[in-house]
Amino acid sequence: MTPKILIIGACGQIGTELTHQLRELYGTENVVASDIRKLNNDIVNSGIFEVVNALDFNQIEHLVEVHHITDIYLMAALLSATAEKNPAFAWDLNMNSLFHVLNLAKAKKIKKIFWPSSIAVFGPTTPRENTPQYTIMEPSTVYGISKLSGERWCEYYYTHFGVDVRSVRYPGLISWSTPPGGGTTDYAVDIYHKALSDGKYECFLSSETKMPMMYMDDAIAATIQIMQAPAEQIKIRSAYNLAAMSFTPTEIAAEIQKHIPDFRVSYQPDFRQVIADSWPASIDDSRARADWNWHHEFNLASMTENMLKNLRLYE
Repeated sequence: MTPKILIIGACGQIGTELTHQLRELYGTENVVASDIRKLNNDIVNSGIFEVVNALDFNQIEHLVEVHHITDIYLMAALLSATAEKNPAFAWDLNMNSLFHVLNLAKAKKIKKIFWPSSIAVFGPTTPRENTPQYTIMEPSTVYGISKLSGERWCEYYYTHFGVDVRSVRYPGLISWSTPPGGGTTDYAVDIYHKALSDGKYECFLSSETKMPMMYMDDAIAATIQIMQAPAEQIKIRSAYNLAAMSFTPTEIAAEIQKHIPDFRVSYQPDFRQVIADSWPASIDDSRARADWNWHHEFNLASMTENMLKNLRLYE
């Protein structure tokens, strides 16, 4: 049976591309996009769109009933750097929006939930290299604290109420089609834009800060893949580690210079450096690869080529 899907936060960095892919896969009539405001963009204009406040349970419940929703993708969140500037609101949005959809599933009003976690659940005491699925988790950011709490609630609702909730811990995500969304890893998006527009970039992280990253195409593929997998293959109901590549600002700059030889990068670390230093440098995602056959397609070289080609075409 074709799912009827509601995407909350459809106009965000991940939500935009996820909405396009799900509409292509299941048909425009089966995918309801929603966000806090109605923008004049392709997501709004190319299919069903509803204005919804992720903090308003009644609004979400109404959409579920009106559109006969079976699956919810909850993509609304305040990301790491933005959340540090407004901790109380970040906690409210990131946690209570999750409770709303978990409780709808508990009440059997929807069948399945996708909720994204993040490498922000890890902290300065976590092993930095090849971070395992199960390890010390002492996040030091508001975003990380809310995501770790969310993971525990997801598993709780699965264990106690049978809620079919699925999650992955996204690394830093890189996309040509949507602007940065306030995350610590966003330098790896902005650097491509600045390389083409200015020929130079001032990085807010130090030159050797290594972090796990993933091209958006792979992140969307993983999201859809875990939701399509048979329930018995989903052995972890908190969140799966997810990985593709790890690199430093120096390494991404060198890759860009293969295409734009005169490109130059300077470094001026700010408050986001402390956040980055608390996160892993690389991730072990062997459980996702074993349980539901996850694999990535893009590495640093192929991603850079694809990013620059698309930015030249569409900017």
